[in-house]
Amino acid sequence: MKRCLTVTVLTVLLTACGGPTSESIQAPPVTTEPANIQPTDIPEPTGVAEATEESADKTEEMPEATGEDTVISVDPSLFILNGLVGDIAEEPCTLSGGTETTCYRFSVSSIPVEHGAGPWCPGNITDSAEAGGIWPENGVANDVSGAFVENLDSFYNDDTWQLYNDDGAINVTDSAEACAAAAQPNVVEEYQNYCVQCLLSYVEEEVLLTYVIPVTPVAQETPSPITNSVVGVAFNGVNFDPPAPTEAILGAYTIAPFDDCGGHINLNTGYHYHAHTGCITEIAQPDGHAPMIGYAMDGFPLYALLDENGEEPVDLDESRGHYDEIRGYHYHVASDGSNSFINSFHGEYGCTFAGDGEGQTCDASSQGGRGNSGPSGNREGGQAPDFAAAAEALGISEQELMDALGAPPFDIEAAAETLGIPVEELQGAIDITPPGDE
Repeated sequence: MKRCLTVTVLTVLLTACGGPTSESIQAPPVTTEPANIQPTDIPEPTGVAEATEESADKTEEMPEATGEDTVISVDPSLFILNGLVGDIAEEPCTLSGGTETTCYRFSVSSIPVEHGAGPWCPGNITDSAEAGGIWPENGVANDVSGAFVENLDSFYNDDTWQLYNDDGAINVTDSAEACAAAAQPNVVEEYQNYCVQCLLSYVEEEVLLTYVIPVTPVAQETPSPITNSVVGVAFNGVNFDPPAPTEAILGAYTIAPFDDCGGHINLNTGYHYHAHTGCITEIAQPDGHAPMIGYAMDGFPLYALLDENGEEPVDLDESRGHYDEIRGYHYHVASDGSNSFINSFHGEYGCTFAGDGEGQTCDASSQGGRGNSGPSGNREGGQAPDFAAAAEALGISEQELMDALGAPPFDIEAAAETLGIPVEELQGAIDITPPGDE
């Protein structure tokens, strides 16, 4: 697999995944100042220092912990300033398990600031791996080269696969309309046997998402599933998503690759990650432990899979987390070919809102961690709903249901209003149960 070149800085490991191409965007310059925190009674952040030759081999000094009872609070100064929209605020919140506490609220535009986005699909079967991204299968991140696309029939042992024409040109979605038609659970028939890629230029309006995570994580006795919730947020403000619904994608003889940085684009929620490949800001650890890459929605930190010796942790729990004496409880994300990050939330999680979330208070115990108008429905996470069964249960046609839902992520409230049925009835029919409420 293609790998990214890692460059270490004072507290940050910045990585670049190649340069922009005709199918990629150039990332804006990274502003490594700490984000402003409001109100002013929050401790002054220490900041993320600029890279210099003298600081190249230094790492962050981690606090001394005492073991399994130690909980380390979120450090908002680690987020990259121009990865966020506005300031980070502190406010009261209610977590998924009902705990009333204090949370950080911040908004993001879902555009990576350390690297470009794409490419995803090669244009011809003669193209090298540099022309495409990666595709996960059986734990392996496969390079999507022209040869990979050409041989999908052998790869999946099914002669129906034929994504290219007689001249070798590969069928690639090349418009917002094509992207919307192909990047949904029920792929429009004319876009079967396509390589699906959506470009940031297809997103007509700036995507704004707001996250509310606990300042200090609150562990829970039983982990919560992640089925339809955002997993967490990278320091650049881009979210880590649950697994992409590859079974639904493959069922239409399509592939929707991630770029070499593990991300791709949803027309409603912008750029997001499904794999960690080493492109994003990483916080190096002084003891050689795997670097830190962001925070989960429950406030516990996320770390890469491998330490500086290329070794994986051997004592991870069912959520993919464990304790150590320096970091307390923390997660290690899965391999780049696993189409996942962590398996469940060890702690009570916060909320996600669409837009700036103005006027909305986080009560994840009743909102399923997504807020009243946040990304809802099958947000590319988990398996696609059984639309035929749902339509039958609701007494409508499957087409009526699909027309009301539109492309994912589904706006359940708007769809319910269109269909003239209660939100709870629609949500129950398509089996979109908020994490923690199962």
